Amino acid sequence: MQALIPFPEIDPAIFTLPLFGMEFSLRWYALAYIAGIIAGWRMGVALSGKARLWPGNEVPMSREKADDMLTWIVLGIILGGRLGYVLFYKPGYYLENPGDILRLWDGGMAFHGGLLGVIIGVWIFCARNAINKMNIADLLAVCVPPGLFFGRIANFINAELYGRPTDVAWGVKFPSMCFDPVAQGCAVAGQWFYTGAEVARHPSQLYEAGLEGLLLGVIVLVMALRGSFKVPGLTVGVFFLGYGVSRFIVEFYRLADDQFITADNPAGYVMRLGEWGITKGQQLSLPMVALGIALIAYALIRRRRAAVA
Repeated sequence: MQALIPFPEIDPAIFTLPLFGMEFSLRWYALAYIAGIIAGWRMGVALSGKARLWPGNEVPMSREKADDMLTWIVLGIILGGRLGYVLFYKPGYYLENPGDILRLWDGGMAFHGGLLGVIIGVWIFCARNAINKMNIADLLAVCVPPGLFFGRIANFINAELYGRPTDVAWGVKFPSMCFDPVAQGCAVAGQWFYTGAEVARHPSQLYEAGLEGLLLGVIVLVMALRGSFKVPGLTVGVFFLGYGVSRFIVEFYRLADDQFITADNPAGYVMRLGEWGITKGQQLSLPMVALGIALIAYALIRRRRAAVA
């Protein structure tokens, strides 16, 4: 019999307080967002204040502007993340139940949507304050990975977004659900049920925490400290490329979202070519890879032209 690593039974709620006949909880997922935002903000303030790291040895913005920008970033994360989940993953459900869009406490945030929200918010902020947008994009590329790391750890604690079944030695038995389109092992065809089956799964949340959070975070931070900010667009290009490639790889081990799984599509592909296909996460990551490559090429070409001139 295969050895399984038992899932650590950590309560998703750190603590719960009963108030006025209702229960209010502080959850690890919320704490992950808070920790990621604070860590990114502190890194951003520290790096933006070091003139030697920036083109012309001039800081991109004042400490006061950095604090003001935080508000736009938080709004971009929350609004973009939620709307991205609604539009990218469950548009049909929320079209029929628009009131549930506001139920953030039920979960449902998309990184790609949050990223778009931050880009739009920061773009508006920079335009209104005459701040170089590419410099800020490079700065944010270094500040995002801590949030990715904490967020994926919270996903693991919540036993959500876990991986596909596996026989690797580090497979984890999550308190998982069972989906069977033809009712083999489940009560009703085409529905999800909690199951006590001894199924080992890839801890794909930890794979993402390691790749998108730790590895990518170290790469862009080391680049910044070694002068990559002086080549506008290079750092953010590496971030987009690194995240896109990391997420694309992890999707091979991550269980697809249930709304994409059907009897004839058990892998949950959204685009198929015969037996092969790509998941929704891979589909959304491909534009990031392309954008990353384009930004890196743009940055290096501009540097070469500047050197020649």
